[in-house]
Amino acid sequence: MKVIICGAGQVGWQIARHLSAERNDVTVVDSNPELVRRATDNLDVQGIAGFASYPDVLANAGARDADMIIAATHSDEVNMVTCQVAHSVFSVPRKIARLRAQSYLDAIYSDLYRRDHLPIDVVISPEREVAEAALSRFAVPMAFDTEQFLGGRAQLLGIALGEDCPVLDTPLRQLTDLFSTLRTVVVGVRREGTLFAPDPGDMLFAGDEIYAFSHVDDAERTMEIFGKTNPKQERVVIVGGGNVGLAVARRLEKQAKRVRVRMIERDRAIAERAADALERTIVLNGDGLDAELLEEAGIDRADAILTVTDDDKVNLLAAVRAKAKGCPMAISLVNDPSLLPLMGPLDIDAYINPRSTTVSSILRHVRHGRVRGVYSIGDAEAEIIEAQVLSTSPIAGNVIRDIPFPEGVLVGAVLKGQTVITPRGDTRLEEGDVISLFALTADIPEVERLLQVSIDFF
Repeated sequence: MKVIICGAGQVGWQIARHLSAERNDVTVVDSNPELVRRATDNLDVQGIAGFASYPDVLANAGARDADMIIAATHSDEVNMVTCQVAHSVFSVPRKIARLRAQSYLDAIYSDLYRRDHLPIDVVISPEREVAEAALSRFAVPMAFDTEQFLGGRAQLLGIALGEDCPVLDTPLRQLTDLFSTLRTVVVGVRREGTLFAPDPGDMLFAGDEIYAFSHVDDAERTMEIFGKTNPKQERVVIVGGGNVGLAVARRLEKQAKRVRVRMIERDRAIAERAADALERTIVLNGDGLDAELLEEAGIDRADAILTVTDDDKVNLLAAVRAKAKGCPMAISLVNDPSLLPLMGPLDIDAYINPRSTTVSSILRHVRHGRVRGVYSIGDAEAEIIEAQVLSTSPIAGNVIRDIPFPEGVLVGAVLKGQTVITPRGDTRLEEGDVISLFALTADIPEVERLLQVSIDFF
């Protein structure tokens, strides 16, 4: 597949990294020659320096025979014009654009993206994706990472194992015997910085970070088995009143279970906008690092703090200060993946990586086969892929133990009709089933080969 990626920033870089590793023909376009050079020096991609919306630049990038264009520059308008030029001049079949401004995303203007107006096939909103991720963290606050699959019937849980975990030093196959009714599979383990797919005989140790795939009804029990209990979430402090903080506060206000929210925003104009848009949330104008302002927000009585400013360091330090003042739960937005190893030492319970959520959203629309969902884990170390089993796929009609999945791949759940099945070796995958599987990045091309049938399904 030939793909043009416009924008070589964090998101564009990661998309190029994923797709080039899977032997796609990738060209990166950016107006900054240094970013283009970084991509071509480190990835198996071609690079063009220039403005992505210029027809001659797209022509040099190979737009005439491109299968897809991904517009992920820092400018909404450039992304939109790029898709228009790709459609009108070069007839590129599939166009994906990242748009940030909320005005472009308002439902009443959805007709804007019709093929006879602005021909964008998929619109990705980082702010909305991050807000959804934040709400997911609130739902399972003791998980450092979480995402729902199979139409909300199954859930991925990232769990850090402490010394008090009751199932340490126990082989995974024995856990299946001990908890025979538990619909949960441990699909990934990160130990001493290395992520791997475990074997049934592997044991878990204190300090491990595991990724468990659970039936949504068994998520709370799964957390308890691995030594975690979900605390109440009745009082929440949000630091950052931009699009992400505002979206989260709005959703919390609409929940049936009443949640008291207080927001801190440094910029006066943004704070006033948030105060006008929210009904029950108290908005305070000031610095989220100010100890007195945190006390005024009631941080010592809060059940959780969510720090979502546009500055990673502010988010981390505000979370640390809140926990020092007695807040039991801290969730921080972190753009820089190199800061993620600090989460443990800083005692920050969970993080949200905007780049990861945006990359996951884009990959969902790039994968071959009947892929319905993709979730990127860690620093692009692995993915959870949700896909429908097609009649001519190599896996259709076979039991899982007979399918030649690579060692870094484990099936987490299978949806048959409306029923979620916990996979076993003798589980047979039939046409129409939907599977969710964990795959290390190096094994994704082989997974795609097993899922893909023909270009007609792309």
